[in-house]
Amino acid sequence: MILKSLYDYAQIAKDTLPKEGMEWKEIEFVIVIDREGKFVRFESRRIDKKKCASFLVAKAVARTSAPNPNILWDNGRYVFGLGEKDQKHHAMFLDVIEGIRKKHPDDPAISALSKFYGRTKEQRQADFEKDPLFATVMEGLKSNFSFRLQEDTRLIAEKDELFDDMLEQWDDELPMGRCLVTGEYGPIVRTTTPTPLPDNSPMAALVAFQVKSGYDSYGKSQAFNSPISVKAESAISAVLKKFLGKESKNKSRVGNRMYLYWGSKNSKTDHEVEEGLQLFMNLPDKNEEGPDRNVNQVVKVLKGIYSGEIATTLSDRFHILGLAPNTGRIAVVFWQDSTLKDFAGKLLLHFDDMEIADYRKPDKRKPYFGVYSMISAVTLGGKPSDALPNLIDETVKSIMYGSQYPVQLLTGCIQRIRAELTDMPVNIQRAAILKACINRRTRNNNQHKQLEIMLDKTNDNAGYLCGRLTAVLEKIQEDVHSGDSIRTRYMGAASATPATVFPAMLNLSLHHAEKLDPKEEGGLRRWYEGLKQEIINKLPNGEFPAHLDLNDQGRFFVGYYQQRADFYTKKEK
Repeated sequence: MILKSLYDYAQIAKDTLPKEGMEWKEIEFVIVIDREGKFVRFESRRIDKKKCASFLVAKAVARTSAPNPNILWDNGRYVFGLGEKDQKHHAMFLDVIEGIRKKHPDDPAISALSKFYGRTKEQRQADFEKDPLFATVMEGLKSNFSFRLQEDTRLIAEKDELFDDMLEQWDDELPMGRCLVTGEYGPIVRTTTPTPLPDNSPMAALVAFQVKSGYDSYGKSQAFNSPISVKAESAISAVLKKFLGKESKNKSRVGNRMYLYWGSKNSKTDHEVEEGLQLFMNLPDKNEEGPDRNVNQVVKVLKGIYSGEIATTLSDRFHILGLAPNTGRIAVVFWQDSTLKDFAGKLLLHFDDMEIADYRKPDKRKPYFGVYSMISAVTLGGKPSDALPNLIDETVKSIMYGSQYPVQLLTGCIQRIRAELTDMPVNIQRAAILKACINRRTRNNNQHKQLEIMLDKTNDNAGYLCGRLTAVLEKIQEDVHSGDSIRTRYMGAASATPATVFPAMLNLSLHHAEKLDPKEEGGLRRWYEGLKQEIINKLPNGEFPAHLDLNDQGRFFVGYYQQRADFYTKKEK
């Protein structure tokens, strides 16, 4: 199903993909030569410290320990052959050039390249040393190199007309078989193309079998266990490389997980959803206002899809593929194939569940919390890279399937709140996570009231009321500028065993209230006392519970947050 979806996308988006046998490859250095094969200069194609310009060249060959050159581009070992151990690699690279020259003797570019290598190594070395980039090039011999004729704008390696026949060839020893992706009969690949997943082996592939490790069946080994035709494998690998490219709008990385997503029709609506999902999954850019507007726009698109305002059919599908690094191969940790309308509905449900009162300044507000923000809020130091992989997997799965959020998300959020009591622990992200987790866990349970977006004065849950009361006591203390002992000394215990600490908290609050100005208009002290009594009266039998379970601990912090938000919300007198 995964391979078929990738192949189908390749057929629809073939105009945006390299032709069979070609791929976009980063080339760091270009060697410029003239028609007589004389060295002119080195050109650096580095864009920044992490990125180089990409060129459409022949697909990289598969390599093991044996030398195997690429077509008209490669690393310094093949291109220069400076060391004794590199001579065999260099010789094979020259054989490829000579083979192309014999087929195209009149082409000026390949003739010039042949003349370049016809000069002695000492002559070339002397010319190289005169170039200002020589030292930089020698330090970067592991980078990719290619060539350009001085009068041309294209690299020689980009001129596929020189090696078209080489791209279409396949190993004559490949067996013929029925492709499991297309159903067509043809040559079957022995090994699939490696997929460049970060933090993984460069040779790891999405479809791979370890030889003689229990996966062989009926005498079949390697990818022959999973027959994929040369044509289908080329299309699938091209799509994967497009999705995993540095400028791709079809990928997001959370921790060590990589998520790829695409719409089946490659339409404008699909592109808007893909770009919006990338914003939802990734870390928002704090230096720009644009992402918020873009997220608002994608929510508008999702609402249009779900309501039917934007017409879709059952054939409009949306796919999400979650990948993780693994030894020797790539692990699939998530896969979803749903209609575009159903996907829109699940994401909108998440937005609704996560919505909560925001009392920050308008320019500080973020409309929707994505996966990166959620994982950061419950992870030590706010680093998703330190989060347990299972937490990321289960959180994404719950959002995309509309199921319960993982219990680790709820417990992790409560733990981080307690660990950071000296700061402002119950921020909007954590309050939203608690509200969403609890509501989904109790959605079909009539015994528990759903948590609202704003402060709910009708909610008589003991945990929620204790949280509200804590916020009131803390606000009284803040008004008289008497430190933060309510939160740092009592809040952790108040959220788990209220009966043990609330008597002391209320007694302390009486001393704080005495410092309020009794002459202030409206009677601030009287108003606070009335609010405290209103909350306490709603408690069952007017008593504080001995302990709170996990869900009620979450309600405690939501009640605390919403009561504080209500204090800072402007009201009519």
